[in-house]
Amino acid sequence: MSSHPDQTLWSFPGGLELPGHKALSTAGPIEVAKLPKQLVLPLQQHIGAPANPVVQVGDKVKKGQLLAAPEGFVSAPIHASTSGTVIAIEDRQVPHPSGLSAPCIVLESDGEDAWCELQPHADYVNLDPSELRNIIRDAGIVGLGGAGFPSFIKLNPGARTSIDTLILNGAECEPFISCDDMLMRERADEVVHGARIMQHALNAKRCLIGIEDNKPEAIAAIGEAIRRLNQPSISLMKVPTRYPAGGEKQLIRLLTGKEVPSQGLPIDIGVVCHNVATAASVHRAVELGQPMISRIVTITGHAAAQPQNMEVRLGTPIEAVLEQAGGDNGQAHRLLLGGPMMGFELRNRQLPTTKTANCLLLATDQDAPKREVISDCIRCGQCALVCPMRLLPQQLYWHAKAKDFDKAQDYDLFDCIECGCCTHVCPAQLPLVNFYRFAKTHIWAQEREKQQADLARERHEFRLFRQQREKEEKAARHKAKADAVAKGGGEDSKKAAIKAAMERAKAKKAAVQANGADEAPTEAPVKESTAPETAGQPAPDKEPKP
Repeated sequence: MSSHPDQTLWSFPGGLELPGHKALSTAGPIEVAKLPKQLVLPLQQHIGAPANPVVQVGDKVKKGQLLAAPEGFVSAPIHASTSGTVIAIEDRQVPHPSGLSAPCIVLESDGEDAWCELQPHADYVNLDPSELRNIIRDAGIVGLGGAGFPSFIKLNPGARTSIDTLILNGAECEPFISCDDMLMRERADEVVHGARIMQHALNAKRCLIGIEDNKPEAIAAIGEAIRRLNQPSISLMKVPTRYPAGGEKQLIRLLTGKEVPSQGLPIDIGVVCHNVATAASVHRAVELGQPMISRIVTITGHAAAQPQNMEVRLGTPIEAVLEQAGGDNGQAHRLLLGGPMMGFELRNRQLPTTKTANCLLLATDQDAPKREVISDCIRCGQCALVCPMRLLPQQLYWHAKAKDFDKAQDYDLFDCIECGCCTHVCPAQLPLVNFYRFAKTHIWAQEREKQQADLARERHEFRLFRQQREKEEKAARHKAKADAVAKGGGEDSKKAAIKAAMERAKAKKAAVQANGADEAPTEAPVKESTAPETAGQPAPDKEPKP
């Protein structure tokens, strides 16, 4: 089904047909997670610089109130998920593959859940696009498809006055995850309203909403919303179910036939891609005035007691979410944040829910098997056949393992989208994506070190230049003075200059003495002796000489 059936679909190379397991968590409606007693809000829930706290311990805050402001251009603010008291600003463990800790604001709920004053903009069509982007930035909205890139940046066409196509990604291709599916089923109007706002911000000519064909209820709901809201510039596109159809570059290829250039961005070809959940959040931020304080999370897996989708406040402990969903059924092999292809294992269930947390997968060994028996590469080439980016994963693996990072970049390492297709099919069970992430991390670290070294070298060179310039200027002044003396009569001129300087010094000294005399008393005070008197005679001023 498509609202514009004349639209053509293209294809992308590689990919996999995987069992979806979507029905596990889509049997019931979206539930609302209970309000926890305490919320932990990491200051970095997005790509870019962490937010900077604007509250202090002991402050009372309202739901939706700003807690931390963006630090720099690529950053996003953090808002209170409920009303309560700030009880700590400290390092806490956050959801990350490394298990690292990071600065967080800890908020204790007062149970009232009272909103701060909101500022909706129902007349957004009369707003300048730049003003609209600022509203979206102030709401703390980031990409909800997993990356967490600040959304207002991708809503800026830059030097272009407009773009050709806005794409909303509703493919949700990873197995088990169904939060976008349920959002489109139950809140299709929010998605379409958000699409219109994004089109206005980008001055986009058209909007394409791509949904995989294994989501018939979502397809029907979005199609009906487009017709009911009379949005002829928005088209619904049904795409084949093939992983990773939801990858940004793959979906752009499917819907437009265009290729994003290597190391390039979609906007380079006149396209901008956002997630459907991001669009719904944009609608709430602009038309309702609500900042981003919650998101829909899928709780699923064959080890989950009650698989479902739940709207969860940011900062809610993962353990609390799992308990409300019934916990596990005793078969849990491990807990993943995300799906089996791109997710990572969580070893602490007290970690907070963040803006990029789309799925909690209570996996059995069959859902997400561990790769414990690893053998050598047999050069079968299966990884290259399934790579959706037409890369050579085997070559990337060898160079990454050898730490030959220059060679890895020669094989377009940074075009890898880390979808995990190569790892999935590897008969040697090599964790290929881990090697690529390792190489990328080292290259980024080397780039940072190089930038710091270049900056230090530039500062040192400028210091040497400044010292040399000062030395030359001093020498020039001395030479100019010597030339002036030579032109003025040689030795006699030099003596005259010295004599004039001495006379000026005498005059200055006389003036100082004259001023001192005017202020001095006419008679010097007589100092009383403190020496004792003897035989009725005054004591001598000083002892007699022997």
